[in-house]
Amino acid sequence: MIETLAISNYRSLLGLTISMGRLNLITGPNGSGKSNLYRALRLLAETARDGVVSALAREGGFASTFWAGPETLTREMRSGALPIQGGPRKKPVRLQLGFAGKDFGYSIALGYPQPSNSAFALDPEIKIESIWSGPLCSLGAMLVERKNQVVRVRKERQWLDLPYSLQSFDSIFSQVGDPSESPVIVLLRERMRNWRFYDQFRTDRDAPARQATFGTRTPVLHHDGRDVAAALQTIAEIGDVAGLTAAVRDAFPGATVCSHRAAAGQFDFLQHGLLRPLSAAELSDGTLRYLLWVAALLTPRPPPLMVLNEPETSLHPDLLPPLARLIGRASETTQIWVVSHSRILIEELRRITGCCLIELEKELGETRVLGQSLLDQPAWKWPA
Repeated sequence: MIETLAISNYRSLLGLTISMGRLNLITGPNGSGKSNLYRALRLLAETARDGVVSALAREGGFASTFWAGPETLTREMRSGALPIQGGPRKKPVRLQLGFAGKDFGYSIALGYPQPSNSAFALDPEIKIESIWSGPLCSLGAMLVERKNQVVRVRKERQWLDLPYSLQSFDSIFSQVGDPSESPVIVLLRERMRNWRFYDQFRTDRDAPARQATFGTRTPVLHHDGRDVAAALQTIAEIGDVAGLTAAVRDAFPGATVCSHRAAAGQFDFLQHGLLRPLSAAELSDGTLRYLLWVAALLTPRPPPLMVLNEPETSLHPDLLPPLARLIGRASETTQIWVVSHSRILIEELRRITGCCLIELEKELGETRVLGQSLLDQPAWKWPA
């Protein structure tokens, strides 16, 4: 489980360090930085898929995603005694992302490329990558260290330089794959690749979830919900069938979901009072979206981390308490992130034991945790 997340110089996140629990609720007013925090976590996941540089390019490039304010917001600037102004930089330009748990920590730092005649001269370069043992980075805890193109790993009490160099756009996760060289790289890579992100399922007429497609056993719902019928049937056959029945009836008393046509990519929703079941094409947007969340959260193959971005979208307020209970049930087997601004969902989730509320605010363009002082921040240290 991730216990600490740190971001530096990414969009409005000048220097944000937060503690995380089993169930995490990210909220705050519009423009406070919720989406930036969500995107930063997705960028971390992209490092394990060797896609962090291209992901930054899709967001507008390194210059567009780098913090747009001064290098440091001083106390005088915050109080208004001095105007907001820049000056000569004292540190290298670095966009940094990192996380740590009880067992391992990881961080990556990206910066401007060296001048060249390449057609890709604007691509950022990976300057530093580090993996360490335990929750806090230190010289004695370091296990893997990458500086520019050189990678070295610790074996017992000695450092071993790997016999090849990395390209500036390649992560250690993409090139170092031999478990005998460094098993911790393989372990973290697979763990991060299994993170799941669900970002507002489509439910319009042409949505993938409304289309009939060929279905096979599906323990993990696709991020766009195209295989919802197969996912529901897989839960019924090898997963938490009692939880599936309870989740549907909690939101729609007396209703049942039947996926005997899952191989043809279809399922039926039998609502109390109707003489025939309804297909996915006939369901309302809210009903279909709730069933999509059921299929995602009751997965028979729980991931290390699941991130839900504004799951309340298009749901009637009466469906939010059942959704909160469904999220709470899923948090028993996987770490959950929920980004939301729905007051009803927030209040319902806060009733769940162990819910970690992270309320964001923005001051002088910088995203901060509401009420967090320097003494409240979790311990974190970026690799030198």
